[in-house]
Amino acid sequence: MNIFRHLKARFLVFFRDLLVYHNSSLEFRAKILAAMIGANRDMDECELEILQEIAKEIYPDDEARVDVLIRTVKEYVDKIIMKNDLDVNDLIKNIDSILKAEPRFAQKINTKRLSRLMKCSEGDEETQIIQRRIIEFLEREKEEFEKTLYRNKSS
Repeated sequence: MNIFRHLKARFLVFFRDLLVYHNSSLEFRAKILAAMIGANRDMDECELEILQEIAKEIYPDDEARVDVLIRTVKEYVDKIIMKNDLDVNDLIKNIDSILKAEPRFAQKINTKRLSRLMKCSEGDEETQIIQRRIIEFLEREKEEFEKTLYRNKSS
C-alpha cells in the first residue's frame, strides 16, 4: 500500500463517524467479522488474507472503504485479544442490539463468507465450536430480522 493510501485510510478510520458514507453499515460488518476472528484469539496471516478477500468482495470498487473496513476489524480484534473492554460475547450482544434497532442490517449478514474464516482455526476444536455457534446465531438473527423487515414492508 502506498504512503498516501495508508495515510488516507488512517485518517478515515479516525474520523469514520463523520467522513465515511454509511459508516454504521461498515461498523456492523466490522463487528461481525471481528467476532469470528476474535473467537480465534489471534489474527494471523490466514485471517488477514481472508479478511482482505471478503472486504474486496463487499466493496469491489472502493479501496478506501476496503482499507477502513480492514482497519476497523483489526481495532475490534485487538480489543478482544488484549481483553481491553471487549470480548466476543459483548460483540455478539452489540450485534443483536444493532439488529433490533436496524433490522435492515440483517441483509448484510453473509454466513458463507464468514465460514471461510473457520479455515484459519482448523485443528483448534474449541475455536471451531465458538465460530460455528457465532454463525448459527447470525443465521437465526438474519432469519428473524428479515421476517421483521418483510412484515414491516407488507403492512
